Amino acid sequence: MKRFLLPLLLIAVLLGWLAPARAQTRLRNICRVKGQEENQLVGLGLVVGLRGTGDTSDYLPTIRSLARALELMGSPLGKKGLEEITAGKNAALVMVTATVPKQGARQGDRLNCTVSSIGSAKSLAGGRLFLTPMLGPRPQADPKQKRVYGFAQGPVQVDPQNPTTGRIYRGLQLEADFFHPFIKDGKLTLVIDPHRAGFELAQEIASTINNHFSYEVKRSDLARAINASNIEVEIPQVYRREPVQFVALLMSLPLDQVQTEARVVINQQTGSIVISGDVQISPAVITHRNIVVETTGGNRAGQFVAVAPQDNQPARLQSLLQALNAIKVPPEDTIEIIKALHRNGSLHGWLVIE
Repeated sequence: MKRFLLPLLLIAVLLGWLAPARAQTRLRNICRVKGQEENQLVGLGLVVGLRGTGDTSDYLPTIRSLARALELMGSPLGKKGLEEITAGKNAALVMVTATVPKQGARQGDRLNCTVSSIGSAKSLAGGRLFLTPMLGPRPQADPKQKRVYGFAQGPVQVDPQNPTTGRIYRGLQLEADFFHPFIKDGKLTLVIDPHRAGFELAQEIASTINNHFSYEVKRSDLARAINASNIEVEIPQVYRREPVQFVALLMSLPLDQVQTEARVVINQQTGSIVISGDVQISPAVITHRNIVVETTGGNRAGQFVAVAPQDNQPARLQSLLQALNAIKVPPEDTIEIIKALHRNGSLHGWLVIE
C-alpha cells in the first residue's frame, strides 16, 4: 500500500496547482433582466360534483355563486330567488390561482392552476372546477371593466395532506398574450437577487460588463450601477437589431464571486441552521441550561464548550456549532444560544428567523 502513497500525493498536489484561485459564477446565476417577471392570475369559482363534502346549504356566498352560474347558463332564478336552490353540500366556493411564467405565454397556452376552498367545505376530492374567468394584475383604464385573461376548469387533484386544496393540471387556457418587454429607450436593467444585493457587487457587475465590451464596441461606459440592486446597461449600437443576442452574451459573462454577506438563516420548525459568509462572534460567555459556552477558551466545571480563536483571530460561529454538535446539544438549544449572541451584539452577521 505504501508504494501507492507517493503517486496519490503527487496527484493531489497537481490538482491543487491546477485549481483556480477564485471561484467564478455566471451573471445569470445572480441576477435577472427587469421585465422578466412572473404574473399571477386569480379567479373566484365553484367546484361541483362533491359527495356531501362541500359547503353547507346556509353558506350564502356559495348559494349566490350558484345562482349567478345558473343565470349565465340561461336558467335564471324564479320569483323565490335564492330559496329555489341549495348547495346540498355538493358544491364549494374556491379561490383559483395560476402563475404565468417569467418567459411569458401566448394565447391558447395551458397552465396549471390551484384551487383553495374559502367556505365550509371539508374536502374537494372528486370535484370539478366549473368554468371560471381568471383576472390579471394589469390595471385597466376603467377599473369597473375587469379584463379576463383566461378561463380555468377541470377535475381537481386533491392534496392528500390538505383535502380543501387541490391542483388542476393544464386547467387554465389563456385568452391573451403575455409579452414581457425588457428594453426601454435602448437600455435594459439587471436586477440582482435580493439575497445577494449590495453596492460592492453592483459596482463589480458594472465594471465587468464595461471591461468585457470595451474592446468590441469601443466604449467603457455601457453599464452603470444605479443602486445596490440595479445595474442599467445600454445596448450597443451593433446589437440594437439583435437585442436577444446581446442579452445572451451579457448573462453568460463570468464573474468572480464577491465575498458572501455574513448571514445566519434559522428555520425554527425544522431546526436547520444555514451560515453564509464569514460569521464571526465576539468574546462572550453564555450559560444555557447546563451548558456554559465561552468563545475565548478557559476551564470551567460541567458541560463546557470552549471556542478559542487561533492566531488572535476572532472566533467563528461555525466552530461554535461544531463544538455544540460534538456534545449533542439539541437543535432548539443551539438556536437559543445563537439568538442570545445576536441580542448581546456578539454575532457579527445578519440573523434571519424563518
